[in-house]
Amino acid sequence: MAYQDIPTDARFATALPAAERVNAFLRAVYGWMCAGLAITATSAWFIAGSPVIVRAVASNRLLFWMLMGAQLGLVVVLSTRVEKMASSTASLLFAGYSALTGVTMAFVLLAFTGESIANTFFVTAGMFGGLAAYGTMTRRSLAGMGSFLFMGLIGVVLASVVGIFWHSDALQFVISFIGVIVFSGLAAYDAQRLKAMALTSPGGQTGTYAIVGALALYLDFINLFLFLLRFTGSRRD
Repeated sequence: MAYQDIPTDARFATALPAAERVNAFLRAVYGWMCAGLAITATSAWFIAGSPVIVRAVASNRLLFWMLMGAQLGLVVVLSTRVEKMASSTASLLFAGYSALTGVTMAFVLLAFTGESIANTFFVTAGMFGGLAAYGTMTRRSLAGMGSFLFMGLIGVVLASVVGIFWHSDALQFVISFIGVIVFSGLAAYDAQRLKAMALTSPGGQTGTYAIVGALALYLDFINLFLFLLRFTGSRRD
């Protein structure tokens, strides 16, 4: 019997478990992503409101690089040890990473006006929501974008490192422009990749994979926000 000959009710019953699994997985992913953003915002607000902590971090270059190293280490651990990690451990690491990101984001709050930060956040949320929805719902495979986006990401990272030592407005503009394009593409690409992950992740580790998926989207959102802020943000006097 061909698939089109199966009664509608039977086809729906066959597809329902997969659809339910995808929906449950994506709800968990976006729930954790929003939780991570909330932790980051709270941490940034607390740090920005504490001159003592701000001075301690700003005046100690070693402490700053230790924070950056800890963030990178948490990302690596979450990404590479997902299959061996309990969901409770993954959730704690993700919460810790989100809080550490808030420490560095506090300096963004201090550098830009509150109005420009709020406006950029809403623009980022709108863009991200549209791109993620497209990646989730489109039937077109975005897999071919993966290698291109990865190369773009490496280019942005290397150019950003150069920008630390070579201060050039033109270079910063190019980095920001490419960064917006790369992380816009990654938002759609990762959203589609996570939809596929919902069907392939081990049933007993769905929670852990959801947290790792949330981390990917969290990074896309944060970086898209930061690059857009370079265009639309107004610095404090």
